[in-house]
Amino acid sequence: MLVGVGIGPGDPELLTVKAARLIREADAVFVPGRVAAAIIAPYRTDVEVLSFPMTDDEAYISRCIEENAERIAPHARDGLAVFCILGDPNFYGTFSRLTEVLKRRHPDVECATVPGISAITAFASVAGVHVAGGIGVSDGSDEEARLLLKVKKPKETAERLRSEGFDDFVLVERMYMDGQQVVRNDALPEESSYFSVLFARKKR
Repeated sequence: MLVGVGIGPGDPELLTVKAARLIREADAVFVPGRVAAAIIAPYRTDVEVLSFPMTDDEAYISRCIEENAERIAPHARDGLAVFCILGDPNFYGTFSRLTEVLKRRHPDVECATVPGISAITAFASVAGVHVAGGIGVSDGSDEEARLLLKVKKPKETAERLRSEGFDDFVLVERMYMDGQQVVRNDALPEESSYFSVLFARKKR
């Protein structure tokens, strides 16, 4: 199994307890550069540094990701492999691209993620900014997805978002709590609890 573990914004003390445990227990640990290796050094030093180049050369990036997938696959198939990534593995990271290649080339390898503190939330702490109300987050590209918190009427909200071009929805209710539920699209309920997050996406 391959687990993408978020290791936070840069401070080794900002790893979650679960992230630290998995890094210590893994049969193999991979990092996308020496910055990540330095962050997890208090927990593990026998790591393999892989190349994930910061370049606009898409062909080169794709080739590196494919090579890295082949390097990771045997370890993930036979045991627990951990791929450490700054921030959160599901927010603007390379882990999603890596798993796409693995699923295509090695469909028998199971992949999962463990969230980490992202730059989005870390920024507020460092800058002394308190975030409330609506907020937009972007990497500079056109908006393709939206996250809404505290969605008490998910079905009604999804219908409103459809008029803006969104057509794929996932609701997570009581995340990591007793009674957690994940529902999608036509299964969205009329009402949900205060602890609800709705993800809306425009299909490509």
